[in-house]
Amino acid sequence: MGGCSETNFPTDLTYLSLLGYFCPVEKREALRVRAKELLASWPQESRLVIPALQTMQAHFGYVPPEAVEEVARHLRVSLSRVYGVATFYAQFALRPRGTHVIRVCLGTACHVRGAPQVLDELLRWAKADDREPAQGRLEVEPVRCLGACALAPVVVTADGTYHGGMTPAKARALVQKILRGQNA
Repeated sequence: MGGCSETNFPTDLTYLSLLGYFCPVEKREALRVRAKELLASWPQESRLVIPALQTMQAHFGYVPPEAVEEVARHLRVSLSRVYGVATFYAQFALRPRGTHVIRVCLGTACHVRGAPQVLDELLRWAKADDREPAQGRLEVEPVRCLGACALAPVVVTADGTYHGGMTPAKARALVQKILRGQNA
């Protein structure tokens, strides 16, 4: 597929489908070319993996597989190392995101105080939005810990606002407010 033969990186449909990523070959090549352009002036130093991924995230709104491959190639590090970094840090999204992302903490304190019920309520609303997250408005992202245990259960909206003491009813009200276009 599209100019990948010299890389030894797996780019077949099985690999891409494991990522939940389906993209026309022409678009994949355009993403690859743009990622290469963004990295052209960067030194080839392995210590720059995080800044390079941040650049890709800022430019594309997520880090597409083509950008990950170009970061690995340009910085001369393994593809698995770049994916390891990209999947370890919550700041990186490996697929396009919804317009409104709500992160739900499922850490121990949040879990015992009702986070699973809050998550269920938010997921009901996300499904009611009836669109893929990239084209839709609401995306719910469960996370292991948001570091705000005293506020448990807690969710964080796309603007970075922490909403503590969350209940299913409060979650419903929050989503309704967001979807009406009001600040959460």
